[in-house]
Amino acid sequence: MPSVPSASVLVQRHSLVTRLTHWINVLALLVLLTSGLQIFNAHPALYWGDTSTFARPWAAMVAMEQGGQPVGITKIGPAMFETTGVFGFSGDQVRGFPAWTTLPTYRSLADGRRWHFFFAWVFALNGLVYLSANIANGHVRRDLLPERDQLKPRHLLAEIADHARLRFPKGEAARRYNALQKLTYLAVIFVLLPMMVLTGLSMSPGMNAAWPWLPELFGGRQSARTFHFLSASLIVLFVVVHVLMVLVSSPLNSLRSMIIGRFAIRQGEGR
Repeated sequence: MPSVPSASVLVQRHSLVTRLTHWINVLALLVLLTSGLQIFNAHPALYWGDTSTFARPWAAMVAMEQGGQPVGITKIGPAMFETTGVFGFSGDQVRGFPAWTTLPTYRSLADGRRWHFFFAWVFALNGLVYLSANIANGHVRRDLLPERDQLKPRHLLAEIADHARLRFPKGEAARRYNALQKLTYLAVIFVLLPMMVLTGLSMSPGMNAAWPWLPELFGGRQSARTFHFLSASLIVLFVVVHVLMVLVSSPLNSLRSMIIGRFAIRQGEGR
């Protein structure tokens, strides 16, 4: 790690529980995403309702023949896009997502499910540990709940403008999450992640038998599969934006805070 400038001080930012569960989540989500794409490739199409109307998916990745050659096509509603090499047809194979994005890289629905189900338990139990510990130690209330002033439209617009200009808080302000960070983390923790878990359970035949009402919450089993895919896509978007923001703000400082828990701030600096 780089040495801390003399004008800076190290402050405690993340507890041990937060750091451990963060890195376990990184591993679990990576495996869940890649194994989930393997499972999706078994039938790369999405539907609304309770049953698969194979002729009428609202979104699909398929291969069509054009000029005697297979071409990858992605359909979203009435729109069609050629996506050869990425979606529909890649590596001389008809498949939804390319091999390098799936776990395992070879075709195996059974192996994909084994990886997915095991790490789903890792993810769920790790999430319970994170949530229980951080509610108990006050992290959620103290650091994630926005203050009333932070929710004022003028404040939110100012933060959006600062992010667009890549202007980030400095000094004491850098010790706290801003309103956009808080709202995003709350949405991921209390909306997207529970949505992924519940829609995943809704697709399980065993859970369908035990809790037949669960798929109905999402409009049917196929709708649950669609919501599962969309939730996963939004989490991927969150991760991409999160990593980009870390890279353009203070990558080494942020990495240190998530490894040893300490974050360097410059004394006397404002925003």
